[in-house]
Amino acid sequence: MTEEQESFEARLQSVQAIISQIEEGKLSLEESVKQFENGMKTLSQLDEELKDMNRRLTVLKDGKEEDLPGGENDENL
Repeated sequence: MTEEQESFEARLQSVQAIISQIEEGKLSLEESVKQFENGMKTLSQLDEELKDMNRRLTVLKDGKEEDLPGGENDENL
């Protein structure tokens, strides 16, 4: 399954699996770094998707773009 076909949730779970493998020491140092890079790339893509979804919801809600409470400018994302 390609990344575009894989759901947001499935990609988030794959990042969680990477974190678990690294924390448990199941991977070599080289593989840990490689997986870390893959995880960070995926997290960055997921963050962009969340921001896009927030913008879309804002437009649907108000008919114009503006920040929603807890939106993309929220530091907890």
